[in-house]
Amino acid sequence: MKTEVIRTVERGAVERAVAVLQTGGLVAFPTDTVYGLAALPTSQNNVERLYKAKGRPVGRPIALLLSDTDQLTRVAVLPQVAHPLVRRFWPGGLTLVLTKTRTACESVNPGPTVGVRVPNLVLALDLIRAAGGCLAVTSANRSGEPAAMTASEVVAQLGGAIELVLDGGRARGGIPSTVLDCTVWPPMILRRGAVPESSIRAALHLAALPVTREEQ
Repeated sequence: MKTEVIRTVERGAVERAVAVLQTGGLVAFPTDTVYGLAALPTSQNNVERLYKAKGRPVGRPIALLLSDTDQLTRVAVLPQVAHPLVRRFWPGGLTLVLTKTRTACESVNPGPTVGVRVPNLVLALDLIRAAGGCLAVTSANRSGEPAAMTASEVVAQLGGAIELVLDGGRARGGIPSTVLDCTVWPPMILRRGAVPESSIRAALHLAALPVTREEQ
């Protein structure tokens, strides 16, 4: 397979990406953190292709990126105590792990939870909105390798395994999102990232947050 690369400033770039997604293809694009790799979360086969392209262990869930907070109730249940996090950090670099709804796609995680985020980049939001408001997205790199910050870095790692890369220049963030499990109280940090722990604690008026063993 030859991976197509088109500039985000080209006319029809978003429409071309949506067309690829709608036929089950994979599209890499810049987000506010790093380049992401997306599939429509409407079929198991689409999401399985994400795992295969990355070489990602199947047991590791894939997050959903939303076009806006109004899409949240489609896929997850936001506890009242977590509302300050959405108000403060969305759109932005905080992924919340929440209890998923019955309508949430099983393909991104067969368990009871799902990771969700609204990115803070107009291009990403335009693409997600045009694709239906929700995309299954993981970082656009081979599993275990550095996150891709440019379209050329995506091609170097995933060229031939995905259909399309939207080249929007260098990703402006450079740090993956912070992942916070909000199904427990106090919330637990599963991955440190773009939003610092101190800011999360301040938003929730907490003195400390537990972290997973991997982050200790």
